Amino acid sequence: MLAQNESQRLEESKQSSEVLYQELQDDIRFLGRLLGFSIKESEGESLFGQIEHLRRTAVTIRRAAVNQGEGAVDVEEAMRLLIAEIDQKSDQELKLLSRAFSYFMHLANIAEDRLQRRLDHLDHQFETPNMHGLSGTIERLNKAGVSSQTIYDYLDEVNIVPVLTAHPTEVQRKSILDRHQVISDSLREYHLVNDHRQKAAIAERILGQVQLLWYTRMLRFDTLSVEDEIDNALNFYESTFLQVIPQLYAKMYKYLSKDTVVDSNKIAGFLTMGSWIGGDRDGNPFVNASTLKTAISRQAATIFNHYLREVHALGTELSLSDAFAPASQELRKLADLSHDRSRHREDEPYRRAMIGIYARLAATAKSLTGGQVDLPQAEFGRVYDDVDAFLVDLNVVAASLNTYHAARVIDLRLQNLIYAVNIFGFHLATIDLRQSSDVHERVLEEVFLRAGVQFKGQKLIYSQLSEEDKVELLLKELAEIRPLVAPWQQFSEETERELAILKTAAAIRKQYGHRAITQSIVSHTETLSDMLELLLLQQETGLIAIECDEAGEVKPFKANDGLIVVPLFETIPDLEAGAQIMDQWLSIPWVKQRIMESQGGLQEVMLGYSDSNKDGGYLTSNWSLYETELALVEVFKKHGVAMRLFHGRGGSVGRGGGPTYDAILAQPAGTVQGKIRITEQGEVIQFKYKTPQTGLWNLEQIVTATLEASLLEQSSAQTGEEACTLDAKACGELGYHAVMQSMSQQSEQAYRELVYGTEGFAKYFVESTTVRHIAELNIGSRPASRKAGQRIEDLRAIPWTFSWAQCRLMIPGWYGMGTALQGFIEEGVVSAEERDFSVLSREERLEILRTMAEEWPFFNTLLSNMEMVLAKTDMGIGRHYSTLVQDEELRNTVFTKIENEFALTLRYFKEIVQHDLLADNTNLKNALQERFLYVDPLNYLQVKLLHRLREVEGDTLDRSSERGSVARSILMTINGIATGLRNTG
Repeated sequence: MLAQNESQRLEESKQSSEVLYQELQDDIRFLGRLLGFSIKESEGESLFGQIEHLRRTAVTIRRAAVNQGEGAVDVEEAMRLLIAEIDQKSDQELKLLSRAFSYFMHLANIAEDRLQRRLDHLDHQFETPNMHGLSGTIERLNKAGVSSQTIYDYLDEVNIVPVLTAHPTEVQRKSILDRHQVISDSLREYHLVNDHRQKAAIAERILGQVQLLWYTRMLRFDTLSVEDEIDNALNFYESTFLQVIPQLYAKMYKYLSKDTVVDSNKIAGFLTMGSWIGGDRDGNPFVNASTLKTAISRQAATIFNHYLREVHALGTELSLSDAFAPASQELRKLADLSHDRSRHREDEPYRRAMIGIYARLAATAKSLTGGQVDLPQAEFGRVYDDVDAFLVDLNVVAASLNTYHAARVIDLRLQNLIYAVNIFGFHLATIDLRQSSDVHERVLEEVFLRAGVQFKGQKLIYSQLSEEDKVELLLKELAEIRPLVAPWQQFSEETERELAILKTAAAIRKQYGHRAITQSIVSHTETLSDMLELLLLQQETGLIAIECDEAGEVKPFKANDGLIVVPLFETIPDLEAGAQIMDQWLSIPWVKQRIMESQGGLQEVMLGYSDSNKDGGYLTSNWSLYETELALVEVFKKHGVAMRLFHGRGGSVGRGGGPTYDAILAQPAGTVQGKIRITEQGEVIQFKYKTPQTGLWNLEQIVTATLEASLLEQSSAQTGEEACTLDAKACGELGYHAVMQSMSQQSEQAYRELVYGTEGFAKYFVESTTVRHIAELNIGSRPASRKAGQRIEDLRAIPWTFSWAQCRLMIPGWYGMGTALQGFIEEGVVSAEERDFSVLSREERLEILRTMAEEWPFFNTLLSNMEMVLAKTDMGIGRHYSTLVQDEELRNTVFTKIENEFALTLRYFKEIVQHDLLADNTNLKNALQERFLYVDPLNYLQVKLLHRLREVEGDTLDRSSERGSVARSILMTINGIATGLRNTG
């Protein structure tokens, strides 16, 4: 059945894919010729000839590896000749070759992105007729029995928040990204015109832009500061978010209004934006109270500039005259309050009203941004008390237009401005605070010591207490009114910094509104006390106000008082303990009271994908996350509290990456419920939100997937609760969950045996990858490791994943799956629940996995994401990187394990899905084939440069200038390979 459906689907898409692939090839060759011409003009014919020879040789090797058989090229011999040729190149030649292939890769991506826009129908201005768009999803929900009225009412409960982070995975400078956008726009224009002379003129313009790209420096000289990261993120608001999120709201209400009455005064905040930049200090010593102030003030300046432009434009456009369009009494009051007394506008109350609103907005901007908004000739009115007051004035204008038959005028600009004010407030995006639990513990220990707090009659050393005693002490202190921190006390630098940022957060909330900062995340949450510590620190810094009545009883908490304490469960053990910790947390009456009264009955939990993967491997990480979510659903249901999950996903599959739409639909039943937060970071931000068209499309997919996951009833198969439907006597109560549990144990054992159980593995990793060089890319303000040294445990997940991608082995995205699939299919290993699958035949076990792949979104997505990683993995190139390991025995031991596991994974994956890699996704397959033509040579160049750098470093003579040159060439290859693989971090 599965094979028949797959075959039919493949046949249907074959012809269209071939046409699109030809277009992609044509675009890549067109841009490649322009770059080649630029290189010949700049560097001469000789270099261009070397580039072409190297590219053709790499193509021969790749094709030979695919088409092995009689008469085929000897892959090993061809590779040996290629390596020998590269060995003869000078450092300067290697540098130019690395630069050339990197820029070829950049241009290939531009061509591929144009093709992707066509596939998603994004060349139609802001209309997305794809089935995953809003219109298609609403129609699909309606057919499933979910009415438009139900969807409209449900939007009040929906809370979707993409959260931009500064995690360092975007390797490109903004100057390079800007050049990409200009070339992309010109290429699109080139395809839209038919006149030969116009085409020639555009082609000449693109050539100039490509030359400019060639002469633009690829690498950063200096490390990004936190301020740089703030500004980089704000660029996406100006280019995309401020424009498209209001348009998304407009589209939502437009489609729903076809079948239900939409109240224009009722706007549900179903999609807002979040940010970690400036407030995420976990492992980043450069984030402090000052960066938090900078972040919020620059965010405010960005949104005020937008509002001022829009209000000014409305003051120009709303030229309605009293003679033809009456105005409401409220509107006339606004007009009369305006300072505008021009006789030319006496009969234009709407204009005068907007001029008055502009004056008040300008005064508010000046007050809240510290002069960051340019207001050279503004008349200043009375400062708005808050964003709601500004919104009241805009709604007065809209209501008057609507009352007097000018509703269509509202849709021209005013309605989207009203949406924007509801969405962005005066703060633009909610900034999260984040810090590690061990820092909170150290801070409180010092606070307790300075305050002279005793516990059970003894001098208190907080870190030495048992978990039970910590909880008892913290709950006692949370009930106290007297402060622990006095203004005259002095603390260590770390404690002062932590107290300062929390005090600053309290001040920001008063100034910009509570939505400016709503939660604080506790990294490495391992116990209940980790959460209570942050609650107490909030109380000591003015974020939580504890008030008592005359009888000494604590008054009810005020709405929106304090920050939500968000635990972050990251490692496998932490995920396993997560549900129990939350049960303890919600069982504390004082905490439960705060959640219900101050947080609106909502508690957030964050799940970490990166560290759990580094801890237990791909399958075990994903399954642990799935099981944790299911357990959390039961805990929250028990306590009657609403749960919002925050998914800490990265760009790579090993860090939770993959299509967002599929990922949301693959969540366990009951875990979404209209509420979800998702990190967007590094190259993912640029890829998803670089243009308004792609930004709107990607935001639509998040919204539609959330609605579907929340409103469509899921079958037992989709939730993974389907029992095996084979012979009942043999199968018994065996279900999908038991299958996954069984395989997860096998996978984790295989993964940990390689990474943590193989002697010398860390040495192999450091010597065979670019991990030492990634920090030199200057792509983020945060250090690459939490601690000094070479322990895998101390390395951050980003450089871990990034490095494996560079050498094309990508073990975070598949290692352990082969062993797990083999164990289940061949042996039917016993699961934790002692369910013995060995009673089934091999074919029955294989059929279970095939059915899971077809019916269960979780398992389907697990395999689909892994398939993409397997397609990018190259054992031949990975073996070449292993030559960098000096210890031959270690080299052979580790690489042989990796090679054997890859063979197992590929074999059993194909047996389950019954097709070759990406056979059902020919567009991606074709795109990867084109990318590899430029990525493969960069890999060979990178290995040679790494060998040469180590030769230079091992020389007793001073060769520092040579080292610097080779090192920068290595960074160019890292840049190019990351560009080609796209989701490396």
